[in-house]
Amino acid sequence: MAMPQNSTRENGFCFAQPLDFSRPSPHGGEAGRPLGAAREGDGRSTPLSNGLASSGAPSPSGAPSPSGSSAEPLCAPSPAQDQTPLEEGIKYVSAEGEELACGWGAFTPGCLQPCNTSKGVLFFLCMASFLQGMTVNGFINTVITSIERRFDLRSYQSGLIASSYDIAACVCLTFVSYFGGNGHKPRWLGWGVLLMGLGSLLFALPHFTTGPYEARSAAQVGVCGGNQSLPCSQAASSLSGYRFVFMLGQFLHGMGATPLYTLGVTYLDENVKTNYSPVYIAVFYTAAILGPAAGYLVGGMFLNIYTEIGRETDMAPENTLWVGAWWIGFLGAGAASLLISIPILGYPQRLPGSQRYIVMRVSEAHQLKDGSHKKTLDPDFGKTVKDLPRSVLLLLKNPTFIFLCLAGATEATLIAGMSTFGPKFLESQFSLSASEAATFFGYLVVPAGGGGTFLGGFLVNKFKLRCSGIIKLCLLCTVSSLLAIFIFFIHCPNMPMAGVTQMYDGSALPGGHLNLTAACNAQCGCLQDTYSPVCGTDGIMYYSPCHAGCKSVSVNLRNGKKVYQECSCVDKALLPGSGKAEAGKCTSSCARKPLLLCFMFVVILFTFLSSIPALTATLRCVSDRQRSFALGIQWIVVRTLGGIPGPIAFGSMIDKSCLLWQDQCGEQGSCYVYQNSAMSRYTLVAGLVYKVLGTTFFIVACLLYKPPPPESPPGSLDASENGSSDLQEHKPSLPAEEDI
Repeated sequence: MAMPQNSTRENGFCFAQPLDFSRPSPHGGEAGRPLGAAREGDGRSTPLSNGLASSGAPSPSGAPSPSGSSAEPLCAPSPAQDQTPLEEGIKYVSAEGEELACGWGAFTPGCLQPCNTSKGVLFFLCMASFLQGMTVNGFINTVITSIERRFDLRSYQSGLIASSYDIAACVCLTFVSYFGGNGHKPRWLGWGVLLMGLGSLLFALPHFTTGPYEARSAAQVGVCGGNQSLPCSQAASSLSGYRFVFMLGQFLHGMGATPLYTLGVTYLDENVKTNYSPVYIAVFYTAAILGPAAGYLVGGMFLNIYTEIGRETDMAPENTLWVGAWWIGFLGAGAASLLISIPILGYPQRLPGSQRYIVMRVSEAHQLKDGSHKKTLDPDFGKTVKDLPRSVLLLLKNPTFIFLCLAGATEATLIAGMSTFGPKFLESQFSLSASEAATFFGYLVVPAGGGGTFLGGFLVNKFKLRCSGIIKLCLLCTVSSLLAIFIFFIHCPNMPMAGVTQMYDGSALPGGHLNLTAACNAQCGCLQDTYSPVCGTDGIMYYSPCHAGCKSVSVNLRNGKKVYQECSCVDKALLPGSGKAEAGKCTSSCARKPLLLCFMFVVILFTFLSSIPALTATLRCVSDRQRSFALGIQWIVVRTLGGIPGPIAFGSMIDKSCLLWQDQCGEQGSCYVYQNSAMSRYTLVAGLVYKVLGTTFFIVACLLYKPPPPESPPGSLDASENGSSDLQEHKPSLPAEEDI
């Protein structure tokens, strides 16, 4: 098909490629009248809402009109062209009064028009989704441990912070998807990205409004015999009130991202060819997956910088009291979001040339037995609040859509929970620092999450799967990840820790109760509120140098770590007085580490592999005019049943597996040490429950799906955006479709 030509006329872009769609006219007196030809004596015009308008020239074949009304050409010829005969057939033009040029109001510079394409939109939407993923699913999940430590939060409170994003999305989704779906999508998208930027800046605000971070490290408190009783700081407990600022920042993130994954997806789908839509959406979601991966990697780097930049500290990042510069990433992401919102706000309501894809679209909407899905054929359907209950009812009567939503909710629960606490899981299992765990998790998410997302869209496009085939692909992926999740039967054992996992003499703790005091440190007067673990030469961790009975300290010149000497509790098997301990956790030598990481990779890969096919199936099983609203309803279900309870449930489960809590003047703070076996067991149970549910929902969705009858011809516009039922039958396929 010939590519559209750019018109310099005021209304934007006209497309001269002739299209001739014929069908017998239901109006006997008007049979044989060409499309767009005016009735005699009737000056009314009824341009099709998708931007199609006739040339006003009679068809040489006298093709019957598919429309009972007419419209004057929206791109009128200039005076110089008045005598030039118009091309025969249909021209692609903008809808009446619609500006298709890229710009802001009357400012539409020509240098911006090369970006006014589907690829240009895809680039800026990918940037927005990348920033959203990097901020919400990357930075926040990476710094969650540091925020807990800095502001004295518990895991369930940090889970509430993570869930605030989904709560905001649920509140806004119905409004945004319903009215935004029938409105100017790029403007909704641009203002949403702007809100995301403001949310990121607000999230970083507590760093600048609190006092400097004061950590009572082992060097400040002293080694054995050097401890002094320190007064309780009442200001410390008040820091937990900042969780409401974090929740508000997340709320703005959720409001801003709501248009991105509903209107953004449908805007791409409307402006590209149907076969290419899964690839475009896959690229869009791949950017959203790479965002968290970049957030884990970059956030892990920032955590190696002390939070109070410019201040000297004797702590190292390996110290559990260390708080990195968690706030830097939010400042950068916030500024970048504000910049990206500007070009998105400049895009037109629909791209030049998008009308041809609407004409060629084949409906795969689920067919309701009572035929009520045909109500969406009304061109005025969905433009007022009165149609909202009817729109909801039509979706609720679509069983395929409902079970796809439920399947998405089960997957979202696991994704939300593991993305929030995945780094903490690795930190505990492999005895890593927070920055090392975040970097490890980033290495898993980049190839598995990003590759799986893109591969899912590629497979749909490669095999040209229809709706039922797409659901079967989702089912296959879910079953594969279900089998791989059994890897959580195994776990890495906890590093032995004196007084926490075992007695100081190596025996088991009586009744599982903590006992940090032993004969070797009884005279040291150690404080329990000063947690600074050290690793003894005997391979056992101790709560602090004091609890290890260490009496002196030096610095290892090779790695800069502090080395504590004359540690009375460390096994002195060789020479008396040879007991030493090094600052930081003991390094895990778990032999199951490669196997656990490998199968975690497989679980993440197949979980994300089904995401784009499931989204594509959702778009195809509903009427075209309900796509944006359907995605909005789906996101409400996914977030209400998955995204919101996921982090809270996982946070509560992880709290149950805690062995050692922070003690701040009698108040329970964050968790220092987790029991690895319990953490793996809870993860396995949750994974099995939700994966089995997801598999069941995909099976039911596949069995209940009822495609349109086979006699529905290619190019059918069942419930398409133009809303014209006159263009739904007997339309020949367009020539050279693959050359677009």
